[in-house]
Amino acid sequence: MELILGIDLACRAAHQASLARSDGTFVWTGRKFFTRPADLEALWAAVGLAEGDVLRVVMEPTRNAWAPVASWFRRRGAKVSMVPTTQSADLRAYYSKHTKNDHLDSKLLARLPLLHPEGLREHTGDGPAEPLRRAVKIRSSLVKRRTAVFQRLDAQLELLGPAWYDALGSNYGKAALAVLARYADPHSLIRLGQARLTRFLIRHSRGAWRDDHARALLTAAKQSLELWGTDAEAGIDFAELAADIAVEAEQARVLTEQIEDLDERTANLYAEADPTGIVASAPGVGPVASAIIVGRIGDPHRFHSLAAIRAYSGLVPKVAQSGQSAHQHGLTKAGDPLLREALFAAADAARRTDPQLAAKYKRLMETERHHDSAICHIATTLLTRIATCWRTRQHYVLRDTDGRIITPDEGRRIVRDRHSVDPKTRDKAAHARMSQRRKARTGRESQKSQSAPTSRPAKTNPTTHQVA
Repeated sequence: MELILGIDLACRAAHQASLARSDGTFVWTGRKFFTRPADLEALWAAVGLAEGDVLRVVMEPTRNAWAPVASWFRRRGAKVSMVPTTQSADLRAYYSKHTKNDHLDSKLLARLPLLHPEGLREHTGDGPAEPLRRAVKIRSSLVKRRTAVFQRLDAQLELLGPAWYDALGSNYGKAALAVLARYADPHSLIRLGQARLTRFLIRHSRGAWRDDHARALLTAAKQSLELWGTDAEAGIDFAELAADIAVEAEQARVLTEQIEDLDERTANLYAEADPTGIVASAPGVGPVASAIIVGRIGDPHRFHSLAAIRAYSGLVPKVAQSGQSAHQHGLTKAGDPLLREALFAAADAARRTDPQLAAKYKRLMETERHHDSAICHIATTLLTRIATCWRTRQHYVLRDTDGRIITPDEGRRIVRDRHSVDPKTRDKAAHARMSQRRKARTGRESQKSQSAPTSRPAKTNPTTHQVA
């Protein structure tokens, strides 16, 4: 006999569990426990499995609280099923008549196999306990934080003048950050002198920056003094500005080092998860994107179909059907946002190498579709192919539109010669998209006073007297 243990998880409070038989009748309900070995042992004893009985544990993925509970029950031989929160919420609304409590939630999860059996699939992964899944997420967060720091540095360097951009560049490498951390004050940079500044640049850039960069930086410092003046009372306080820039530069430097460490970690973890490099064999999928795809998808066999994998990416359109009418509008954006970002970037690169993807992109653009919309279509196709290769343990094979196997160099040449998009077509689609956005923003003329004259009739709601 199969027993179903529904668990309503909490992050800090006690969890609640209810045990039901396969026909939906309850053995017991509302048992409270914490994620402690002693509590879990007591809960296992309360289940009281007889010989031949099978236990299925049904839970919602509540933050990360589910991971250790699922791991503990799997080691005991139980089957674990994770239920999407939206699915259980819909069933709860029908079952509880708008009443929500933890006791009811555990009973609902215990009866879920009876109410919605096709919605249950055994969960085999460890979710946030998987190191690659965590590492790629942390890396993405650090990259976004560093980008924000770079934007603040851009704004602060605008106060010093545009010559600093020409001297340091826009990518803020290690040498540029070292200069900003110590010598963002034009006075201190000029006092340093060209000879010592050159040696400083050589040491921090490993010889890439030399006399020419030193001269450019000194010129930028002199221009800053000419813009603001040498008198601190008449211009800007360069020392205070340099202190603010140094704080941002140190943050960017630390974040860069952490990102580099994570790149090494994710490369090693990806090599363990995909030793033959199946995901990385796809066009447009570099080391970072391949680690994200493997880390965020996990086991590709946990999805019941390729359509489920596409839905998990959130790159599929919303569908509204009624009778014989069907409308598609916007993306669902469900599932994993980090996976969606990686696939979008990979698809944009893959269309430049894969002739089949390039032909589809060109066909979509010729229908006046926006670039982003076309890339989303390419991304779903690329994900389907990657998942198929991953499931069948075969590498991605690059082919021409006639099915002939080609090399990446041949693919880029074919795309350039036969499947490039006319710039006029691209501009036309972009202008159409911008026109739609402007119409949406200015669909009705702003009118603070309803009695003021306008270029069109005022649209006012009828009053009670007018209706009467």
